[in-house]
Amino acid sequence: MDLRETPEQQLLRSSAAALAAKYGHEYLQEKIRTGGKTTELWREAGEAGYLGVAVPAEYGGGGAGMVELAIVAEEIAAAGCPLLLIVVSPAIAATVIATSGTPEQKERWLPRFADGSVKMSFAITEPDAGSNSHRITTTARRDPAGGWRLSGHKYYISGVDETDATLVVARLEGAQGALRPAMFIVPTDAPGYTYTPIDMAFTAAEKQFTVFFDDVHLPDDALVGGEEAGLSALFAGLNPERITVAAYSNGLARFALGKGIAYAKERSVWGTPIGAHQAIAHPLAKAHIEVELARMATMRAAWLYDSGDQVAAGEAANIAKYAAAEAAINAVDAAVQAHGGNGMSVEYGVGPLIGAVRSARIAPVSREMILNYLSQHTLGLPKSY
Repeated sequence: MDLRETPEQQLLRSSAAALAAKYGHEYLQEKIRTGGKTTELWREAGEAGYLGVAVPAEYGGGGAGMVELAIVAEEIAAAGCPLLLIVVSPAIAATVIATSGTPEQKERWLPRFADGSVKMSFAITEPDAGSNSHRITTTARRDPAGGWRLSGHKYYISGVDETDATLVVARLEGAQGALRPAMFIVPTDAPGYTYTPIDMAFTAAEKQFTVFFDDVHLPDDALVGGEEAGLSALFAGLNPERITVAAYSNGLARFALGKGIAYAKERSVWGTPIGAHQAIAHPLAKAHIEVELARMATMRAAWLYDSGDQVAAGEAANIAKYAAAEAAINAVDAAVQAHGGNGMSVEYGVGPLIGAVRSARIAPVSREMILNYLSQHTLGLPKSY
């Protein structure tokens, strides 16, 4: 692995950063204040090819990989206007369909993922299942008249109100009542599909929802990859999810650090910039080290994924997600502390990041479950749960 980016990757990074800089943190905060959506940024990023950079070229995408999508996610976040749906739509849904979908599903969906004209949410979490996807109860059964019937509910599903369809993880109910995992593409306007917002403690442009499937009828081709695809189709999207969450966190950390460093240079007390004091400088320098380590871990995970080594990529993606979440929390904390009281105001742009980066320690998989995974699969310790 060469840690130096190719000229094409460097150009992608600089051009994605330039596009995001046209919008910036004030754009995001205005959308949050008014309840608006980041439609304009999403549309322009899609038209420029950034959202579809990892979609296969034969379907109109960039034909690149997770390294490039991570670059896009990081740079947009680093401008202060992160797009959470990059994690959900291009990283999870598009990857699952590209790797496990039928030819017809690929033809229908991938060109629109490539230009950003379609958004797809992802629904796996349930109240009683938590991180154990084997305990989900949302069930799909064959309809004698044709197609499928989907029943159940999910919660903490991002951006349902601005997506065209939801990729739903369910269980197939067999003739003897046996249950098997599968994924279905469910249009968000399908009869029987309803959702209610969850009142969150932190602010973001993308809302969280509880979704309900009340005997939703789906056509045969709503099933992704066939009845036997199961866990292999699901796992195709989980490593990209962790990698892009890490990139998202790295970008927010860089944004926060930039704010903290600039303030430490400009703010003077008794004629001396506060950045001259080690009590301010050292936490910022330490946070910078942690962020750079997390960025390297993220690029390594993306490179392993693109190389096809899924076992190594699974470990690396979990490490990257863990490292990036911790680094982002510490970076935001250092930036807030450098600002003093101003760090808690909306005006200075770092206080609102507290909830955004803190949530990455919990979702899409908790820090504790990552430690469980590494303890068992990397260190060879007995399973603890």
